Amino acid sequence: MLQCLILELEMVFSWLNLLAKFGFSNIAGIDYSPSAIQLSGSIIEKEGLCNIKLKVEDFLNPSTELSGFHICIDKGTFDAISLNPDNAVEKRKQYVKSLSRVLKVKGFFLITSCNWTKEELLNEFSEGFELFEELPTPRFSFGGRSGNSVAALVFQKT
Repeated sequence: MLQCLILELEMVFSWLNLLAKFGFSNIAGIDYSPSAIQLSGSIIEKEGLCNIKLKVEDFLNPSTELSGFHICIDKGTFDAISLNPDNAVEKRKQYVKSLSRVLKVKGFFLITSCNWTKEELLNEFSEGFELFEELPTPRFSFGGRSGNSVAALVFQKT
């Protein structure tokens, strides 16, 4: 088994399932919704994946036991928090603080966003994180301009 402490935020069917199938252990998924955790649990049980731990947890106010992760994966949580009409700017700042708290120094943060550009994400995570890698995503062209509909970045905690 590959020993690596991995956390996925706000998940249902997720990357964790794939990572578990490839032999990773010590992996956890959190979601603020008990029903999402129940659904994830039933999928994991059906697939016989016993090396994934699930927990109901609010990432903006994480418990003290949520810490020490080598990798944290986000595929839409930051987007959802950013769209919250109730003080989104402060919630984004809290997200970055929570992320910094749960990740080990030199830990990796993988984010996939359909609402933020690479440059915007670099700005949002400029305190305490540095860009490690930009992952390739599909490109499109319209009106003579090219771009990506999704940004996928890997940051490393400094």
